Amino acid sequence: MKYLGGIFLFVVLLIIDTKPTEAVCGYESCPETKPNMVNIHLVPHSHDDVGWLKTVDQYYYGHKNNIQHAGVQYIIDTVITELIKDPKRRFIQVETSFFAKWWEQQTETHKLVVKKLVNEGRLQFTNGAWSMNDEAAVNYQSVIDQFTVGLKFLDETFGICARPRVGWQIDPFGHSREQASLYAQMGYDGEFFSRMDHSDKFRRMVDLALEMVWDASESLSEVKLFTGLLYNHYWDTPGFCFDVHCNDDPIIDGDSYDNNVKSRVDDFIAFAAKVAANFRTTHIMIPMGGDFQYEDAEVNFKNMDKLIKYVNARQATGSHYNIFYSTPGCYLNSVHQGLQSYPNKTLDFFPYASDSNSFWTGYYTSRPTQKRFERDGNHMLQTAKQLSVFAGLSSEQQKEDLDYLRQIMGVMQHHDAITGTEKQAVSNDYDRLLYDGIIGGASNARDALRVLTNLPEGEFESCLQLNISECAFTKDSADNVVVTLFNPLAHTSSQYVRVPVKKESYQVTDEKGRVVASEVVPVAWQVLALEYRDNNTQHELVFKASVNKIASYFIKKVETRENKEIVLPKSDKKSVKETEKNLEVPKRFKKSYPALALQGSNKRIALLNDRAQGGTSMKDGQLELMLHRRLIRDDGYGVGEALNEQKYDKPLIARGKVYLILNSVEESTKVERLAEKEILLPFSVFFSKASSQSQTQSAIAKAVPSFDDFPPSVHLLTLEPFTDNEILLRVENFLDHIEGKVVSFNIRPIFDSLGGVEIRETTLDGNLPLSEMKRFKFHAEGSGAISTEAEYYTAAHKPLAADSSLEASEFSVTLHPMQIRTFIIKKK
Repeated sequence: MKYLGGIFLFVVLLIIDTKPTEAVCGYESCPETKPNMVNIHLVPHSHDDVGWLKTVDQYYYGHKNNIQHAGVQYIIDTVITELIKDPKRRFIQVETSFFAKWWEQQTETHKLVVKKLVNEGRLQFTNGAWSMNDEAAVNYQSVIDQFTVGLKFLDETFGICARPRVGWQIDPFGHSREQASLYAQMGYDGEFFSRMDHSDKFRRMVDLALEMVWDASESLSEVKLFTGLLYNHYWDTPGFCFDVHCNDDPIIDGDSYDNNVKSRVDDFIAFAAKVAANFRTTHIMIPMGGDFQYEDAEVNFKNMDKLIKYVNARQATGSHYNIFYSTPGCYLNSVHQGLQSYPNKTLDFFPYASDSNSFWTGYYTSRPTQKRFERDGNHMLQTAKQLSVFAGLSSEQQKEDLDYLRQIMGVMQHHDAITGTEKQAVSNDYDRLLYDGIIGGASNARDALRVLTNLPEGEFESCLQLNISECAFTKDSADNVVVTLFNPLAHTSSQYVRVPVKKESYQVTDEKGRVVASEVVPVAWQVLALEYRDNNTQHELVFKASVNKIASYFIKKVETRENKEIVLPKSDKKSVKETEKNLEVPKRFKKSYPALALQGSNKRIALLNDRAQGGTSMKDGQLELMLHRRLIRDDGYGVGEALNEQKYDKPLIARGKVYLILNSVEESTKVERLAEKEILLPFSVFFSKASSQSQTQSAIAKAVPSFDDFPPSVHLLTLEPFTDNEILLRVENFLDHIEGKVVSFNIRPIFDSLGGVEIRETTLDGNLPLSEMKRFKFHAEGSGAISTEAEYYTAAHKPLAADSSLEASEFSVTLHPMQIRTFIIKKK
């Protein structure tokens, strides 16, 4: 009845208190602190994994509680009920994917109440991404995308009061400098996490260095971010877990024989004193929460209310501890006002070791096929987004399919998804979700290509099993097939295309009817031996294609040549006999993402891969790559089962690619960075049957913008529909300050070709005008005198803002090495 009573109170309060209030959110809504006291910022939170021991939906609905008792919908329900009762209470909501699902199920009256809580700073969104992403196995493009999705939902739903100011990466297994860089470029004031190498944490506690200024880029001078480690992980104070999942004593007051107020307050103040001894200001942050806590939030808040009341009551007798509900943002605001100096940090927090014999590095390689599938999802997402822009797709179904793929890719960045640290049943569910998303993205790509090419009835089939050299579209015959290629990169690219075919002879021609060199090669016997593979096609037709954005190549069966020669243009024709070679596969190889390299004085050898993998160099001159990880026993780190993947009742077989680049030291990194882009975003391949006139026409029916005028080091990071009449564009200079230089170009031709009428520059996530970005600046040790006033970062350059009436000179874009700039283009 307790839960039902809470619901009844919630309904009553909805009726009497839903009128809009003027927004007093952000740092203006922070509680008052007291000078000359230890100010304890009590932060209620729930860490809600977007899949781990249970699937995403099982966690949300509270299903299969025999595995783990957790129901996120009930957590949010009861937290809202309790926040309404007292304006001093606070709660942070982190995983936007769960909140968005909950929001869709609320009545308009409920939504008004929640908006009131957000506008008053009582419910604060922290981190804001679709999920809490991993930082080792991810690609930065996908991290940016999932922050864009989460922050866009919050902005469209609540406005500026919902915009997070702080990163909250409390559970990933190590932390990257790149993540800190992304936070800074999104305008965040700082970030907090809870996992750090045990020896590093001990040293930092001694040196009062648990909080620091992270210098997140050697190339971008203002990409610095305040970063703090939580003292006691992200858990409640030891002995003070008031959640229904815990067995700690509640606070018993009144005239009860079991009254324990004195002992409870003594214990809490003792812990607070221990924490305060490790930090540089008079402010400390103490989380109150844990995994899937607050399912009956009344229990939590009732006891925290008492804790606050009785700790503060001791101030009357000389206590210098002041406790109150707060948030990570409010804590950071107080620290910023403290004008302290902090140690500087430049490197990653990898690898993470929880003790001297427990290095959390195996997950770099765990579930290799899922790691590759995630990259396939990103490839389809970038393809579908760009094609949707070029073709002007606008139907509700098309927008729905694209949004679904965006969201599922956000789920896949979760620190128990792409890492492979989930149960097998959850992994299977991730695969199902991602497959559905890819199918929707492929449908959008098909619709777009029917608009953009001269094949309005073209099938444009995406063969998702090309990794095992199989395609249903060509298994019976590849005669009269059109291969349409889409290049997601900015610049014209030349890559090899492989088409599964029967052992016959074929001729490949381009759009101008020119014969393209091609060869039919046998599929590796290890692939043919896969029991679940349809062996109709035991060969591949290989040819090299050159594509700006969209190009078509035509395959036609020709008379069989007995000597099985390569089909070449007549002027270059030469006979090459088919041979088989046994290549020795190096043993003890594993792989790191995106590259692992050895460098001498003049030469450099690099290995680039197609997914995240672990790698090292145990001896000078050697590289070790881990291709696959399989365990026959549970490793004892929470999953509760062995990582022993099976497919079709057989041990899992993973197939992938490793690219070797040998070059001079001077040229190597430029070549490697470009190769990384082509490996991450190769041509998207689509198959159709050729019509009678398709081979005599250009593939393109509608003009597609060309980005070839971009400088060679400029990458088209993002091009996607943003709102009904807006396009999101990101451009990146992918060379660093050693390899490259400042480049400039004019964006007006792209602006015009996309039908632009206005353009404005935003922070990296696309949701805040760059002109409005203002974030905390903290003083780093050794960087001169400490300012006597709080300092801030604003945009390092004049944000671009222009419209179609202005001269082309107003559309000039300058990119420093490693800089990303983000724009919203408003269409006609």
